[in-house]
Amino acid sequence: MAVTATYTVNGMTCGHCVQAVTGELSGLPGVTDVQVDLAAAAVTVTSAEPLSTDAVRAAVDEAGYELANA
Repeated sequence: MAVTATYTVNGMTCGHCVQAVTGELSGLPGVTDVQVDLAAAAVTVTSAEPLSTDAVRAAVDEAGYELANA
């Protein structure tokens, strides 16, 4: 059963931002899909199991952006 969660990511302003965040989050174990809504600063992640907020935060940080308080 897939799990979907939506996060707010601060600092994304362009297509490169979307690619960076998508790439990092896609690399997390179990992630099957990442959808970014740049206008809403929202990132929806679908995974096989629930992801820890720390793992998501670390991936977003690695991309150079900031996960809003979650």
